[in-house]
Amino acid sequence: MPSTLTDPAAGTAPEGAVPGWFLPLAQLCDSALPTGAFSHSLGMETYISEGIIHDEESFVAWLRVLITTQLTYSDGLGLRLAHEAALDGSTARLRQIDLRLRAQAIPRQVREAGRTMGRRMLAIALASVPQARSALEGYSMDVVSGACSGHPAVVLALVGHALNAPIGALMASYLQSSVISLTQNAVRAVPLGQDAGQRSIATVRDQVREAVRTALSLEADELGATAPGIEIAQMRHEHQRARMFMS
Repeated sequence: MPSTLTDPAAGTAPEGAVPGWFLPLAQLCDSALPTGAFSHSLGMETYISEGIIHDEESFVAWLRVLITTQLTYSDGLGLRLAHEAALDGSTARLRQIDLRLRAQAIPRQVREAGRTMGRRMLAIALASVPQARSALEGYSMDVVSGACSGHPAVVLALVGHALNAPIGALMASYLQSSVISLTQNAVRAVPLGQDAGQRSIATVRDQVREAVRTALSLEADELGATAPGIEIAQMRHEHQRARMFMS
């Protein structure tokens, strides 16, 4: 019997069909998307220079902490809050979340990374996801005017809302994209072999799942909680004598 599920564009699809949100989300969360993520290590390079991250095991240990702290309480929670603001149609709330995402990023390089990558993702999403253009154009005007700073988590939240993507899939895709980008950077910088990089990504899947579950349960005032050691390493990075990365 043919499936009677709703249209793919609404977030569900007949058996064997691809939901309307899947391919745009896969495109925007592809680590090859030219947002500049390859230029940022989020403090990993500080740990590499000090010999703390020096192999697969030590990289995975750092990555686990980053996922369960900063990526959960900043990007993950920020994405969820922005998605809720989009559901409510609250432009004022969306602006507040955008500016809080910028303010809670204490390390200057991380703060600027969010801004530059967010603006780049916004331009790409405007060009490639017509279903989200209306919401993205309003956000783009706020970024240009200075009412918003620009952040990739907010961009993806707006796209996900426009496409009726499930919030869990939206958050998992964003976090997994961050994990893959950082792992690719570690393959170059540690250096790790390609196989070690793929093992690392597979090893932290449970942490990504847990990050989604945690971010879905957090209160709004928990936005920005992080591990002090990681944040200090991110602040120290800009004073390194030699660097491969911008953060």
